[in-house]
Amino acid sequence: MAENNSKVKIRTKEFDLFYGKNQAIKKINTDINANAITALIGPSGCGKSTYLRTINRMNDLIDGVTIKGEITIDNVNIYGKNIDVVSLRKKVGMVFQKSNPFPKSIYENVAYGPKINGVKNKQDLDNIVESSLKKAAIWEEVKDRLNESAMGLSGGQQQRVCIARAMAVDPEILLMDEPASALDPISTAKIEELIFELKNNLCIVIVTHNMQQAARVSDYTGFFLNGELIEFDTTRKIFTNPKDDRTQNYITGKFG
Repeated sequence: MAENNSKVKIRTKEFDLFYGKNQAIKKINTDINANAITALIGPSGCGKSTYLRTINRMNDLIDGVTIKGEITIDNVNIYGKNIDVVSLRKKVGMVFQKSNPFPKSIYENVAYGPKINGVKNKQDLDNIVESSLKKAAIWEEVKDRLNESAMGLSGGQQQRVCIARAMAVDPEILLMDEPASALDPISTAKIEELIFELKNNLCIVIVTHNMQQAARVSDYTGFFLNGELIEFDTTRKIFTNPKDDRTQNYITGKFG
């Protein structure tokens, strides 16, 4: 659980999620801190990506999903009746495993969210685009190519443009689902460096299969298995002195 000197941003209580009759997540209870990086690890199909998507209600888009329990952000239940999901997703940005830039210019990719949210002034949009690309550590690489298609960039650059796009609406939380799994080692290192810098202003939750990556970038780690959160603690404790044998076995490569 979160340490007392840190502010809890996301609190999950007795949370279950079902796809039809199949229970994908079982009784999750955990606190996730602001201004920290939390890694979710575990074998494929263990529920970690499903849980990540509950934090901005991406699972609402799948037929037959039912939930029990609650998830609160800043003490507000995001599954409450009066929650505006569009506003929620503005507050909770998401970056996916496969970079998914729109088939538009680099500029239009980053300006997309602010435009939808009513920003019309060209100077304001220019400022947001520049600031977001700088936050995503890619401004210097693309500043002379803003009107070119984002699809012409390398995989690592596309992923950073997607991070800039998520940053452009000024989120408080950034969810990252395997953000570097399709990238080469140099691009992966850039993304990890970027994640590290962003945590000063954000709560970041990252799903990763890469144990070394979790150990390198995160402050806290949660280990999922068969839809359950087996253990959640500081990353140091999880990797050096886990309480549960199943965590130990996964981390040491005995299964997964």
